[in-house]
Amino acid sequence: MKKCHACQQPWEGFPGIQPGRNETCSQCGADLHCCLNCRLYDLSASNQCQSRTTEKVGSKDKRNFCDEFDFSGKDVPGKALGSDMDKKWKDVFKD
Repeated sequence: MKKCHACQQPWEGFPGIQPGRNETCSQCGADLHCCLNCRLYDLSASNQCQSRTTEKVGSKDKRNFCDEFDFSGKDVPGKALGSDMDKKWKDVFKD
């Protein structure tokens, strides 16, 4: 299932169609056409991208012009876990 990298809201697009460059999540407003939602995103790869022909992208969570973007159905490594841990940390140390 294809979903937003930021809030995990399922994408409401049609099968076989990619989100447009300016498309955002209907729930949280995060950009959808970004590295964190791409099938080629890989933390261990050079420039964090499996493609060798794309240019380096600075902000992986912001919209970009990459022609090789392919909306992934996989979870972003560490993204959900990191958000959950941030919440737990703040809960432990709240005033």
